[in-house]
Amino acid sequence: MSISEAVSNKNTSHKSIEERLQIQRLVEATKIVSSSAGSDVVKGLTQFPKSLPAYYFYDDRGSELFEQICELPEYYLTRTETAILQEYAGEIVKITGACELVELGSGSSTKTRILLDAYRQLNYPLRYLPIDVSAGMLESSARNLLKDYPSLQVYALAGTYELALAKLPPTQSPTRMIGFIGSSLGNLNPHECDVFFSQIINALQPGEYFLLGIDLHKSKEILEPAYDDSQGVSAAFNLNMLDHLNRRFEGDFDTTQFEHWAFYNETKNQIEMHLKSVRSQTVQLKSLNLTVNFAQGETIFTEISRKFNLNTIQQQLTTKGLVPIQTWTDAKQWFALLLCQLQVKD
Repeated sequence: MSISEAVSNKNTSHKSIEERLQIQRLVEATKIVSSSAGSDVVKGLTQFPKSLPAYYFYDDRGSELFEQICELPEYYLTRTETAILQEYAGEIVKITGACELVELGSGSSTKTRILLDAYRQLNYPLRYLPIDVSAGMLESSARNLLKDYPSLQVYALAGTYELALAKLPPTQSPTRMIGFIGSSLGNLNPHECDVFFSQIINALQPGEYFLLGIDLHKSKEILEPAYDDSQGVSAAFNLNMLDHLNRRFEGDFDTTQFEHWAFYNETKNQIEMHLKSVRSQTVQLKSLNLTVNFAQGETIFTEISRKFNLNTIQQQLTTKGLVPIQTWTDAKQWFALLLCQLQVKD
């Protein structure tokens, strides 16, 4: 670490939490200026089969429920990825050097602490840019981090990935790493995945890094309980999407008249999550001027979670110019963490 970096760390550690925290609320700003708010809901609920964007899972309550899901015994993903990070965070830090960390879908930033600890151990300046659609979760987790890391600076962005990646400020560190951990890539279909990789590339400079967590192929006997747990937390998370729509768009969804349905589609190698109407019913969303009819047994498609072949995703990333320079997996080959670097163009 240079003398200037050491001085910067020392100066930052004397600043208050308020001085070290900035939050840009992109979601709320978009609501004010956009006349198309809710258009994706109208489109999804008037087509057949019906669907809703997974974005609507993550109000503050939804974010809390997802944190609970991550602690469930059936939900192997979080603890498996956490174990990989704990074992290899030091290697990641040695490869990137002093680095500004951007995290998509940061939630409570629990796993992020493993990386921050590794950077702090080498006395690197700590600058963190968490991105999440839940402004409440974002601020709460940022303040908790700032209490525990006196030299940390946080610039939080409340908004969708697309909005936030386009609004990232210039990096104040020698390099930048965008982290997309937690297997969230699986929530994107192949076309959305291509678009997302393009957004990542546009947010990075050549030579900068992309850290990606992916869930790998395995049997449905392991997969299905992870998305339909015995305690019903996954069901509550799925149904909360309807409560979110009720609050946001003056709706009258009765969540007792819908049930959680999750299964593994072995042909497409993906978990599919639905909300199934238990009877014929009509629902209104007043602020969208929308009336929706449901037949008994009709579903709303709410999310996919794709499972990947490691070689295939490595080839796809390389083709895009996000070259995997190191890959780590657990002993069971259930999960993988890929550190990619944006290729310098000739």
